[in-house]
Amino acid sequence: MTIQDSGPRLLDEVLSVLLGASCAGCDAPGRVLCDGCRDLLRPAPLRRALTGTLTATAALSFDGTAARCIRAVKADGSTRLVKPLAAALQAIVPSDPGVLLVPVPTSRTAFRRRGFRVPELLVHACGRAPTRLLVPGRRTDDQRGLGRAQRARNVEGSMRARRSGRGEEVVVVDDVITTGATLTEACGVLAEAGFRVRGALALAATPRRR
Repeated sequence: MTIQDSGPRLLDEVLSVLLGASCAGCDAPGRVLCDGCRDLLRPAPLRRALTGTLTATAALSFDGTAARCIRAVKADGSTRLVKPLAAALQAIVPSDPGVLLVPVPTSRTAFRRRGFRVPELLVHACGRAPTRLLVPGRRTDDQRGLGRAQRARNVEGSMRARRSGRGEEVVVVDDVITTGATLTEACGVLAEAGFRVRGALALAATPRRR
């Protein structure tokens, strides 16, 4: 830990003690995220094919500590975990500032429930400005329990581009890849609108079922 990092980390520890926090990864008392669990969030990129020419890359596998921390953000509103999670995502974010990072839009229902948009928070925590080129189109059913084909049908037409593109390069960003249906739809919408889609990124990807 550098001297510059020690201040925020010390403040985090003090607040954690005062608030009676426990580690999101292992439930150890006194810290929002202990050093051992923080080490388990080191990036281990996974690649997933979305279409014949389009690939998505995830920084982490959605299991164990990573899954618990992501669920804590999405279900419990533990936004203090966004920064350590985004450190893994930052490792796979393109360094070219000319590439626009486009977050997958959050449904209106999810935004009302959480009060924030997870993909946008992750992009901000990576030190980049999210470009909101996608907005929700129609309402979709809950994706949980749906298979690959069902998910693809469920998200079809679920988002639209805010404007036409002029050939700008974009990378789509989401929090978790399950089947890739959402990212595939997002990339397709942007391509049809006139943007050059370089690929897609996610914080984590669910392990493949055998």
